[in-house]
Amino acid sequence: MDPSATYRCRNCQTPIAYRDELLSKSYMAKTGQAFLFSDARNIVFGQKEETNLITGVYTIAGIFCSNCGEELGWKYLQASEARQKFKEGKFIIERSKISKQ
Repeated sequence: MDPSATYRCRNCQTPIAYRDELLSKSYMAKTGQAFLFSDARNIVFGQKEETNLITGVYTIAGIFCSNCGEELGWKYLQASEARQKFKEGKFIIERSKISKQ
């Protein structure tokens, strides 16, 4: 496992996250499998919104590639349930939107 490997926007190859920031591959998003990351870079945020997900109600903000504008996933801003608070401040990035290099 290479901790310096990068996950990049599949559309324009802009670096988004590092391998050592990957926390889990066990998430689902709009297009299927998604990864949970502790950090992300080269992104811009969309509007803050409250949404109902499988595991509860969250306040999230969409994240987009800062170079090409591709929607990548979201950032958890707030979790309503105590057992889901560990997600706050973390990023869901859809597997179909990134490539590993």
